[in-house]
Amino acid sequence: MRKSSFPPVVAADTRLLILGSLPGEASLQAGQYYAHPRNQFWRLMAVVTGRDLPALDYPQRLAALQASGVGLWDVVADAQRSGSLDSDIRDARYNPLLALLAELPALRGVAFNGKTAGKAAPQLAGCGVELLVLPSSSPALTTAFDKKLEEWQRLVRYIS
Repeated sequence: MRKSSFPPVVAADTRLLILGSLPGEASLQAGQYYAHPRNQFWRLMAVVTGRDLPALDYPQRLAALQASGVGLWDVVADAQRSGSLDSDIRDARYNPLLALLAELPALRGVAFNGKTAGKAAPQLAGCGVELLVLPSSSPALTTAFDKKLEEWQRLVRYIS
């Protein structure tokens, strides 16, 4: 069964684009980015943005990210995958990342949520924005929250 990413969540004033790999099962079922209850994305971004994102409903979370100049999308457009692990992604087709970046005049940085997403970084080299590969917010990466947060706090400069 092929699984597909969601449409990008961006605006003309997006300064930071965060790219995941491909939504997991919980996210696909909910129709929401980072819907797994143990995924730390919303907690991490709450610190980065200074907004209590976990307390908001999903549309409000997206609006708060966009108000902070943050956009979301995925590297993989669609792929075969059983379960949610990135290591199980097969026969992937990729999203047109360079085309999206060309539509974001205020973009200053692209952050990859995890190493799998970060494999797309070389195709964006020379695009004129800073590229950062962050530790995955996924519960599959068992690194402590505080250790992940140390890296994710590098994103604050795009919010301010």
